[in-house]
Amino acid sequence: MRLLENNIQSYDFYIDKENMRDEIIKGLSDPVKVISSKFLYDHRGSELFELITQLEEYYPTRTEMKIFNEKIEEITRAVGDVHTLIEYGSGSSNKIKALLHNFTSLKEYVPIDISRDFLFQSSLELAMQFPHITIKAVCGDYMAPLTLPLEAAGKKVIFFPGSTIGNFEPVDVRKFIIKSAQLLEDGDGFLIGVDTKKDTYILERAYDDAKGVTAAFNLNLLTRLNRELGANFNEKQFEHLAYYNEEKGRIEMHLESQCDQLVSIGEYEFLFRVGETIHTENSYKYAIGEFQTLALECGFKPSKVWTDDEEKFSVHYLEK
Repeated sequence: MRLLENNIQSYDFYIDKENMRDEIIKGLSDPVKVISSKFLYDHRGSELFELITQLEEYYPTRTEMKIFNEKIEEITRAVGDVHTLIEYGSGSSNKIKALLHNFTSLKEYVPIDISRDFLFQSSLELAMQFPHITIKAVCGDYMAPLTLPLEAAGKKVIFFPGSTIGNFEPVDVRKFIIKSAQLLEDGDGFLIGVDTKKDTYILERAYDDAKGVTAAFNLNLLTRLNRELGANFNEKQFEHLAYYNEEKGRIEMHLESQCDQLVSIGEYEFLFRVGETIHTENSYKYAIGEFQTLALECGFKPSKVWTDDEEKFSVHYLEK
């Protein structure tokens, strides 16, 4: 633990580069090349994602924020008195600020993020705005085993906004929700943003914007691998690809090779044929009832749900 300011502490559980390298090499060695979406979020990737959330095409952040702005009093009443707020994948979002302002009994805020610099920067900014709340910044992968610095007393609520739950595969999302339930006691809760199923055109525009910011976000992964692992990807020989897979109910993001090429990471070499892709992200979409059933099967009781008028997005409060 490090003390950064009077009311902020930091805890670092981040995987080292050797583990990252092993995971990347394993994914690129698979018959269908894949890299986990968590590696999209280095400092530059996190900055680019913040820009994505401001795009006209990217409705999830804007729509979720509208729900929080319009329903914050209802949300506050439904959640009740909170002692500890745990956030998976912290950011500079106004959504967390709305909760920190309105959860008047809150004593500690525990943001968890894989991007160390981005986490500590946003935590320091929040510490200045909310000096009465102890902030315990945890750098780590919230899917990995973590020992969170939680006080035993008081109600705990996990906050997971932004539809990031959609990045998990069906088998993994169940493990994740069950693991989250195990962090909590009876009476604690889970406040989570979930993107809904909708028109393919709306979905695909959100992940392939006209300004190319999402493309830059996806391609930044290759820049990171070159910088941190000594890879030799040529970004100009890959293109961003995003489409809605209706059968699986998910947006898929890929990096598509534009030519036959050989890429190396140290002693490992990977052959790419023209048109071959690296699968970098999935974003599953859930109908409201579909997600409530999933939560119930994983140890939570659906308590309340809030949506916008068009039901483009949903915010669920689940009780342990």
